[in-house]
Amino acid sequence: MSATKTIKMPIIAPSILSADFLNLGRDIEMVNKSEADWFHLDVMDGRFVPNISYGMSIIAQMKKLATKTFDVHLMIVEPEKYFEEFKKAGADILTIHYEASTHLHRSLQAIKSLGMKAGVSLNPHTPVHLLENIITDIDLVLIMSVNPGFGGQKFIPQSLDKVRALRQMITAAGANTIIEIDGGVTLENAPEIVAAGTDALVAGNTVFTAPDPLEMIKKLKRVGK
Repeated sequence: MSATKTIKMPIIAPSILSADFLNLGRDIEMVNKSEADWFHLDVMDGRFVPNISYGMSIIAQMKKLATKTFDVHLMIVEPEKYFEEFKKAGADILTIHYEASTHLHRSLQAIKSLGMKAGVSLNPHTPVHLLENIITDIDLVLIMSVNPGFGGQKFIPQSLDKVRALRQMITAAGANTIIEIDGGVTLENAPEIVAAGTDALVAGNTVFTAPDPLEMIKKLKRVGK
C-alpha cells in the first residue's frame, strides 16, 4: 500500500485594499470568520508607488477587530523610519521592498528586534538572485506578480519562474523562508502558482468582489488538493 502524499494548503491572505472601506468592520469580521490565515495590508505613500492607501492609525483601528495575523506590506520610501510605529499599530509581519532599502540586512535585523517577522518584496523587474546572500535572514519573500500600486491588474506569467528559482534558493540554503505572491491571483491560476512553490496567496478583488467571499476563500485554501 502506497503512502498518502501530504499536500500543504496555502496560506490565504485577503488584501484589505480591495475591501469596502465604508463597511470595513463588516469585511474584517468576514475574514475573521473565514478560513483565511492572514490580513494583507498594503501601505502606499504616493512616492514609491503612484498611489496612496492608509497608514498606522487605520491599521491600529483594524487591529481592534481583527483576530488573525497582520501581514503588512510597506510600499514606501525610507521604510526604516517607521518600523516602531507599525509594530505599535499591530503589524506581525513587516515586509519592505528591496528597491527601497539601501541597507537591507540592517533593516531586516531592526524589524526582527522589534518582535516582528521580516519580509522582503521584489518588484516584477527585480531578479530573485539578489537575495541569495541574505535568504537565511528573511522570514518571507513577497513576489509582486503585478506592478505595485493598484489592485485589479493581470498576473505576470514570468512570476512563476521567479517563484521556482526562489524555491530552489531557499531549499539549497536550508532556510524556512515563506514565499508569498501578490497580484492577479485568481481561482483559475492559483493551482499553478501553488505548484510552482508558493506558500502564501494574497487575493484582493478575487475575494472581495466574489458573490460569496467566504466560499471563495475556502476554494482558494483548497487549491493544492
